[in-house]
Amino acid sequence: MRATAAPTVATPATTGLERNPSPHRIGRIPVTNVSPVVEQGAYPVKAVEDEELLITANIFREGHDAVGATIVLTDPEGGEHQFGMKQVEPTGLDVWQGWARVGGAGEWTYRIEGWSDPWHTWLHHAEAKLAVGMDVALVCLEGADLFRRAAANAAESGDQTTATVLESLGHALLPERPTEELLELATATSVRRAMDKYGPRELVSPTAEVPVRVERRRAAFSSWYEFFPRSQGAHRREDGTWVSGTFAASHERLEAAAAMGFDIVYLPPIHPIGTAFRKGKNNSLTPSEQDPGSPWAIGSPAGGHDAIHPDLGTIDDFDEFVAKAKSLGLEIAMDFALQASPDHPWVTEHPEWFTTRLDGTIAYAENPPKKYQDIYPINFDNDPVGIYTECLRILEYWISHGVTVFRVDNPHTKPLDFWDWLLDRIHEKHPEVIFLAEAFTRPQMMKGLGKVGYQLSYTYFTWRTTKDELTDYVNDLAQDWSASYRPSFWVNTPDINPFHLQSGNRSAFAIRAVLAATLSPSWGVYSGFELFEHEALAPGREEYLDSEKYEYRPRDYNAQPNLNELLGKLNHLRRQNPALQQLRRVVFHQTSHPSLLAYSKVDGDSHVLTVVTLDPDHDVHGEVTIDFAALGLPGNTLLQVSDQFGDPHSWTWGATNYVHLHPGREAHILQVTSA
Repeated sequence: MRATAAPTVATPATTGLERNPSPHRIGRIPVTNVSPVVEQGAYPVKAVEDEELLITANIFREGHDAVGATIVLTDPEGGEHQFGMKQVEPTGLDVWQGWARVGGAGEWTYRIEGWSDPWHTWLHHAEAKLAVGMDVALVCLEGADLFRRAAANAAESGDQTTATVLESLGHALLPERPTEELLELATATSVRRAMDKYGPRELVSPTAEVPVRVERRRAAFSSWYEFFPRSQGAHRREDGTWVSGTFAASHERLEAAAAMGFDIVYLPPIHPIGTAFRKGKNNSLTPSEQDPGSPWAIGSPAGGHDAIHPDLGTIDDFDEFVAKAKSLGLEIAMDFALQASPDHPWVTEHPEWFTTRLDGTIAYAENPPKKYQDIYPINFDNDPVGIYTECLRILEYWISHGVTVFRVDNPHTKPLDFWDWLLDRIHEKHPEVIFLAEAFTRPQMMKGLGKVGYQLSYTYFTWRTTKDELTDYVNDLAQDWSASYRPSFWVNTPDINPFHLQSGNRSAFAIRAVLAATLSPSWGVYSGFELFEHEALAPGREEYLDSEKYEYRPRDYNAQPNLNELLGKLNHLRRQNPALQQLRRVVFHQTSHPSLLAYSKVDGDSHVLTVVTLDPDHDVHGEVTIDFAALGLPGNTLLQVSDQFGDPHSWTWGATNYVHLHPGREAHILQVTSA
């Protein structure tokens, strides 16, 4: 990235014309349909440190003179960084695009500058006229002037060598010389390169500035591991009663998560749990005294959202748990669930925060036919000042105890303007804090949550299983959604036991892990996945039998077989390959088999091609056809590919390449270089 001075801008002050004073109106060189922009610039475009953004626009002008375009990024300190744009096919649509790489975290902006390009206009005329001996003297005179102006620009930029060469070219452009020599001089590759860099830009027409929020890299690139602290070390006494796991007993699980390469550990709610309408095993309405209840039924006489369940330990134990995580390079993600059990202190202290029905009862949560009698939703319209202030206080409290990540439960059931208010205030004071939206809902709401500040979101990945479904969905996320929405691909959750995993087939689990880890910069695993837990509550239900939401589930995580090594390998490859840490530059390649999926990612010098079978039961044979054009490579390129995932192998690949995958060998994750 190079910082350069901004070109002179043609404004009313310099032209003497009061034309189009609004920065949002069309300039002398029209630049329209600028993308990405979020809600006409009301919210910033999302980016993370050192990420590349694809910026596009329609750029054109009257007549036939050439135009050019430049992306100008402005960093938080006011420095400007320029990146070229190119016109893409078909040229008649006047579509221009360019990749611009941001730097460090902070509030950035970008604009596009369209400009008249006298060099390429002259070059077009020169090639046409000199070939037939037309207006040779005038062509040389105009060309010499352009070379001298470009030489001045090069000298001003400190490139004296190029300035000298360009100045000499101006003197060498003599009409007495043979026209073929003049053409060779003007069209030489080195001359074109120098003039593209330093040629004059006229009628520079900037767009309005578009805000870009650059956040820390983990806001996009992260590997999540979820477990219930109450299950860690939980055991039965001789009389059959349970002893809960604790934060102190959970340090081992932190070490295991770090050993597998995860960097965020997510905890379901750790607060006191109500007893009114408590759910029993498998979500029954008849709990025993030993049933611990759902952690999402928050609140009891022991406290609410700013308290810790006494069985888990004290606030000092929690602080030690967070410190242990940080010592391992992990961050703790806390569940932020804005709801209350009937026993929550809010119910008596602030009954106005809930909805009272006509029969005098407080409305509990429902998603018919599901009923959650143990949970009261909050009514954000009854006392917005009180509710908003309390939510901000709770977040500030946990941030003060070292929490830097929040997984938010059902944010789509709360008003969008509430999140706009809350996330804006948290970001202003704590820009390092990350919010993940647990929102499996309508697309516009999912996008809306991203626009108002959520860094990450759960996705529909869980239900995308075929080649066409995965290709279409990932392309949508990488292109249409990327300005305001960042995905996190979860292979399972405590609420979702996907149908495609209910066979317990090891290969099915491996395939979903490979897809999630290599397609999405952020991915997540709920504990038990590595042990192939798969039994469903009932046929046709995507719920776990004996769900950990309602009971203690201590596990032997070293029991065989398991996926511990595979998960660790995937996270290692993600860290070693920057290409896997982003989504914007993903390309899907044609395959000859419906169960064979191939896609590549590139970031700078890092280039990874993944080929994965979607069939966990059978051998899959097929061919992968490389889309060289999409990769910006000539069609006859030979690629050296080295498998980083399974047994080490290297091959030379051309346009079409044979692949054989099978259960036990579900994927190739190939590091790619030119042969």
